[in-house]
Amino acid sequence: MDQSGVAAQTQKSPWGSVGPAAPACSLTEVMSEQLARQLDEENRAFPALSDPAADLEEAPDTASDLMLAQMLQMQFDREFDDQLRREEKKFNGDSKVSISFENYRMVHPYEGSDSSEDEVDWQDTRHDPYRADKPQTTPRRGFSGKGKNITTKHDEDACGRKNTARMDNFAPEVHVGDGLGMDLKLSNQVFNSLKQHCYSEQRRSARLHEKKEHSTAEQAVDPRTRLLMYKMVNAGVLENINGCISTGKESVVFHADGGSLEEQPVPEEVVLKVFKTTLNEFKNRDRYIKDDYRFKDRFSKLNPRKVIRLWAEKEMHNLGRMKKAGIPCPDVVLLKKHILVMSFIGKEHVPAPKLKDVALGSEEMKEAYRQVLQLMQRLYQDCNLVHADLSEYNMLWYQGKVWLIDVSQSVEPTHPHGLEFLFRDCRNVATFFQKRGVSEALSVYDLFNAVTGLNIPVGAEDEAPFMAEIVALEKRNEDHIQKRGKKTFPVTSEDGDPPLEPDSDD
Repeated sequence: MDQSGVAAQTQKSPWGSVGPAAPACSLTEVMSEQLARQLDEENRAFPALSDPAADLEEAPDTASDLMLAQMLQMQFDREFDDQLRREEKKFNGDSKVSISFENYRMVHPYEGSDSSEDEVDWQDTRHDPYRADKPQTTPRRGFSGKGKNITTKHDEDACGRKNTARMDNFAPEVHVGDGLGMDLKLSNQVFNSLKQHCYSEQRRSARLHEKKEHSTAEQAVDPRTRLLMYKMVNAGVLENINGCISTGKESVVFHADGGSLEEQPVPEEVVLKVFKTTLNEFKNRDRYIKDDYRFKDRFSKLNPRKVIRLWAEKEMHNLGRMKKAGIPCPDVVLLKKHILVMSFIGKEHVPAPKLKDVALGSEEMKEAYRQVLQLMQRLYQDCNLVHADLSEYNMLWYQGKVWLIDVSQSVEPTHPHGLEFLFRDCRNVATFFQKRGVSEALSVYDLFNAVTGLNIPVGAEDEAPFMAEIVALEKRNEDHIQKRGKKTFPVTSEDGDPPLEPDSDD
């Protein structure tokens, strides 16, 4: 025996020992009677199939030429109607009012069709079961019926059904519901109220859209203002805008981090005072501008946006005067249309508290009153200004000093109502410090004389004679100004204000 035969005998299976193979099935066993009986039982377990030709419908007789012509014509009519439906759908689109081509169809609804699918496709829209029944119309003569059954056009049931049918004429966004199978009757009062409400809602939605696009809202800005703020950031004047820190009736104040400016350095922290471009909350602001001799020739009531720019420019010039006189107030950095950039009074994003919110001791409160009295005197005598809205809300307490803010409405004493505004400021200041327990606080009349240097006699606690003297002084001052001629306020003043940015027409 050679070596290959020995290797074949000694070679083992890698999968272990192999079991004995199953005996092969011979042909005789396959054809045995027992196997045939088993296969027969398995075949009987399945149900017998019916004749497939029995379930098929009998095909129509196509031997006749007339039958073939009718079948071809029906197929042509169906294709024509399908094309007509597509044209109708394309013509109507999503319109609430649609036009039907029903009269031009060749195959009428349910004609020659027994399937449910065709019934849906060929449904007649002229008989919509969900459409409300039309109310019975009243003849031209105004009544119908005879005798006791007479019905006029003012009948309650008839009017109620008419009002219900008229609800379909409301705007598409008004959901009137579905009254299928219900005899709804709306009284005239209810229908008129619903009609007026729909009209008011339409006007309100239009106003909201207009206000969103063209006005500065409460803590939000319109697209024009947002674009101006983006331009400041892109130019490097501002590093970033952090958020809103204060809101008022005339402006919204944002905190920002300062950048760099060629003309002058920009503080690390600044505020953006965005004057509102809507006059809804401060409708009498033109009273402070049109009678101010500095802006009288430039005032235009027909263009509210220009009035807002004058308002911002006015605050810039007033702050320049106050800074020149040494009064603690914000420094003006930049003016761009109705956005005024000023220095931030506070530290690390925390604004200085208002005088009404700060908790001061008795000595500190007395010191605050003395500072306010000096500030009012210097503002009137050195700056030739009247704050016109001085109160504890527009005075800040920072680093042991009182700071004045919000001077956009400040006017000169020569204003026709300047002394009246000053008297109102004196009343606010005197009332606040007297409530805080400052014994040195002067009365409103003595405070007015101390600020102005006038000696208007103070009699009994009656405001009418004192106000009469103030009005007489204003009248004489106005006549004197008119005789001397109108004062004009140039754009470039001697107050050391920053130059104005050139404005482009909107």
